[in-house]
Amino acid sequence: MITQDQLKELNLQFKEAKPSEIIKKALELSSEAVVTTNFRPYEAAILHAVNSVKPNISVVWCDTGYNTPQTYRHANQVIQQLQLNVHLYVPKQTVAHRDVVMGIPSIDAPEHKLFTEQVKLEPFKRAMEEHKPKVWFTNLRQGQTAFRDSIGIFSVSKDGILKVSPFYYWSDTDLDTYLEENKLPNEFKYFDPTKALENRECGLHA
Repeated sequence: MITQDQLKELNLQFKEAKPSEIIKKALELSSEAVVTTNFRPYEAAILHAVNSVKPNISVVWCDTGYNTPQTYRHANQVIQQLQLNVHLYVPKQTVAHRDVVMGIPSIDAPEHKLFTEQVKLEPFKRAMEEHKPKVWFTNLRQGQTAFRDSIGIFSVSKDGILKVSPFYYWSDTDLDTYLEENKLPNEFKYFDPTKALENRECGLHA
């Protein structure tokens, strides 16, 4: 869909652009787009920004099943407030079943790879196979992991999808202001069962 030279040009051209301008450009390249979310902190910003430019865009929510009560309440509030077109994907195994046979393995345990595949990677692959997007909006930001520091606003996923991160250069303070200006909620009591460290890559993006 796009060459490395075109990616470099886009990243240079839109480095100082507003999120809405980045989103509009991406949708010019292809309207076959989705936005993914897990309703972690600051996700309301990307959902608001993309949905404002393309109302009713497909929102892919891959729910591990291990979210906190606060995250579920937050998700429900954001979905209702923004009237999001959510497509929910969950693991094929229930948490109750997995708790008996595996539990939540540590990142050093041999079962961790299978656990991550079950709760995160397989539902995500299933979502992408069903939606077949050419553009994937996400809230990746510089400074989150070493890998994410290297990609820029526009990048290409390992499956060849144009990945667009409109808030790539924004700080938490910038996003706090965005949420406040747009009267959007935030929630910090979020739990990712596949990560022991906050700066560990989850597997979807690397």
